[in-house]
Amino acid sequence: MVKTDYDLVIIGAGPAGLTAGIYAARARMKVLLLEKAFPGGQILVTDWIENYPGFEGISGFDLAEKMKAQAEKLGLKIETTEVHSLNLSTDLKEVVLKDRRITTKSLIIASGASPRSLGVGEDKFIGKGVSSCATCDAAFFKEKTVVAVGGGDTAVQEAIFLTKFANKVYLVHRRDELRAAKILQERAFKNDKIEMVWDSVVTGLSGFFGVENVSIKNVKTNEEKTIKADGCFIWVGILPNTSFLNEAVETDKFGFILADAKMQTSVPGVYAAGDVRDTPLRQISTAVGDAAIAAISAEHFIENL
Repeated sequence: MVKTDYDLVIIGAGPAGLTAGIYAARARMKVLLLEKAFPGGQILVTDWIENYPGFEGISGFDLAEKMKAQAEKLGLKIETTEVHSLNLSTDLKEVVLKDRRITTKSLIIASGASPRSLGVGEDKFIGKGVSSCATCDAAFFKEKTVVAVGGGDTAVQEAIFLTKFANKVYLVHRRDELRAAKILQERAFKNDKIEMVWDSVVTGLSGFFGVENVSIKNVKTNEEKTIKADGCFIWVGILPNTSFLNEAVETDKFGFILADAKMQTSVPGVYAAGDVRDTPLRQISTAVGDAAIAAISAEHFIENL
């Protein structure tokens, strides 16, 4: 067998990547975890988590730190670097980094996903009133008015968090009912600072130095109006972090990686786990489950080489 640098390389250090690293380290595999930013992924900017077993409530930052500490205690090596591309055309899998190339027998892609944009010109207001992280930026809107966009768990939970600082939060949703968990909906409806704007979409943002006005349109009546606001928080779905793939593995039409029940992708020895995978549910618990399966699958793959 051709000698490789590692038994397993994991791309992404969110809950999926860290869990895969824990399993691989415990199996005494020679493993490297690559993360372009900070270990923890999207949970780092999640204010409060209360649906992860074992914790009645824990901040995203604290949960990420516990996962990272556990992985490193087991000997997992985590490197901060960005993956530029993959070469999976041969049995020897090659990961191309900025400064070098590394080879591995198997690979787990757990690169996660990023918030989707509205596409209404909000890019020019990033850092000037537009955000997708209430935990990061809510304090800048103390006693101000903000618009939040979305209807899922993240949108509703983050809107509730915003009310700790803002005087008023308009929650804009394109349907006439929310998709968030019922317990979150109940909290939002009871919150006097949150006003629902149903059947509506944001069509534009305006302002001189930053966001001053948010234009919305009712999708049923076509009525348009403008909300005077100091900021706009956007949670309307996610896009997979797969720009480095270059069609190395099969994906769906949105770019999410296709994988079977063993997390096996279209390339033998290459697995996908967490939000980057085509999956009906994207939660910390499902990412952790995916990763456990992927790591065990990778271990079996290596044993059978």
